Amino acid sequence: MFIPSILLRQLYTHGSLTQTEDGLQFMLKNRLKDAVLNRVDGISIDGKAIPAESITFQVGPEQIMSFDELNESGDVPFALKQAITVFLDVKLPVSPEKHKIELAFKASPFGKLKFTVEDNISAPDTSNRHIPRDSHDDYGEDIIGKRQRFFENHCGGKIDHVGKYSIDPQTLKGNIEHFIGVAQVPIGVAGPVKIDGEYAKGEFLVPLATTEGTLVASYNRGMKLLNMSGGIKSTVVDDAMQRAPVFVFSDARGARDFVKWVNENIGKIREEAEATSSVAKLTYIDSFLSNKFAFLRFNYRTGDAAGQNMVGRATFAACGWILDHYEGIENFYLESNFATDKKASQINIMRTRGKRVIAEATIKREHLLSVMRVDPKQIDYHGRVSAVGSFLSGVNNTGLHSPNGITAMFIATGQDVANVSESSAGIMYSELTDDGDLYISLTIPSLIVATYGGGTGIGTQKECLELMDCYGRDKVQKFAEIVGAVALAGEISLASAISSSDWVSSHEQYGRNR
Repeated sequence: MFIPSILLRQLYTHGSLTQTEDGLQFMLKNRLKDAVLNRVDGISIDGKAIPAESITFQVGPEQIMSFDELNESGDVPFALKQAITVFLDVKLPVSPEKHKIELAFKASPFGKLKFTVEDNISAPDTSNRHIPRDSHDDYGEDIIGKRQRFFENHCGGKIDHVGKYSIDPQTLKGNIEHFIGVAQVPIGVAGPVKIDGEYAKGEFLVPLATTEGTLVASYNRGMKLLNMSGGIKSTVVDDAMQRAPVFVFSDARGARDFVKWVNENIGKIREEAEATSSVAKLTYIDSFLSNKFAFLRFNYRTGDAAGQNMVGRATFAACGWILDHYEGIENFYLESNFATDKKASQINIMRTRGKRVIAEATIKREHLLSVMRVDPKQIDYHGRVSAVGSFLSGVNNTGLHSPNGITAMFIATGQDVANVSESSAGIMYSELTDDGDLYISLTIPSLIVATYGGGTGIGTQKECLELMDCYGRDKVQKFAEIVGAVALAGEISLASAISSSDWVSSHEQYGRNR
């Protein structure tokens, strides 16, 4: 299996080359995929081979193997994100000068591999000022306890509520570092809300995690109103996740010719990208030329995962192949800020990031009057006035507060909450029907959600997804439709409250914590 050299070098943890009492140590970490280490053929520093008897490996929390023991075993597990510490009985001084480290080995399913990296030797850290860590078992009871005591001693406080949790810390690998406990956020339930989706069909109770008074009540009121008029139609109309590398050339013509070559070789680039994942599918690459730079925006489908890390790994592999096969590239960065990770942007509103969801409903005039005490004409007129305010302020959302419900659902269900920055974009539209009813529609152009991977499998988060039958594979479209419907319910509730001047009184009744 071909692995680009730029990707293979990621196995080495830069900055880990450290002096010890007996010599040197450095760390390897599997950043590719689950593998089995079959043998190590050799390690050298600055071109000088290290004798086999001078090499030892720590392959687990309490498992040390000599060079010969590892090779005789031939099947040492090397799982994704697992670390292996390499100890060398070699005396070299601490120095800022770089040393060249070469490692040759064989691992399944990759075959024979070899890479070379450069690193300088650091002195061992003997201070007590750094957060305690265990490179081979950082989620065990002992190390968590050490970190809690370190935190207490440093801050002069006491960990009480933070240290009480029901989840198994060992399940948190890849979700959090330096774990000491949990933050408990109250969860309320709203609904049921009736949804007519292509994947979400029926009535759903929705968990909302928040500390903002009136939020759950407001969304619940919107759901009640929409249910009376037949519910919400919710549709996922597009799906894309991006990584956007930039390639630097000596002049604009070099960048232009490179883009032409990329388009001609899209098949091979797709093959290299998709080889890193059984899920990621490269659908197309947008190219943007500016100055002497070629910006490539790789667009993927990522199944039930949000996919930022997945597409980063896939794009890195594809770019590794590009760098190995195209001459004239003067510099390269995996991310150019054009994917706009964790940032609202116009390109995501236009081109989609995550799921593009549209939720819509027609609300009977009599239901608005009886439940919300507001006429459809009031809301429609208020919406047109607010559109002027939206234009003047330059916001990315012409609605009122869709990020409120989205954030509350994100926290409850283990989404990456920072993605609210992109998911906050919203395009609100309304019109009066010939019968005097109100049609409303909310487009969320960059809703980034997952039902598998990330934080979705942790304790309460998994539980909340399961309560909506949205945990696991083949459920992300359903979950996206529910999020879109919930956001629309919140929009009509708040719009009605403001249009009828009921907003302040509701907050006085429910939202003030005196």
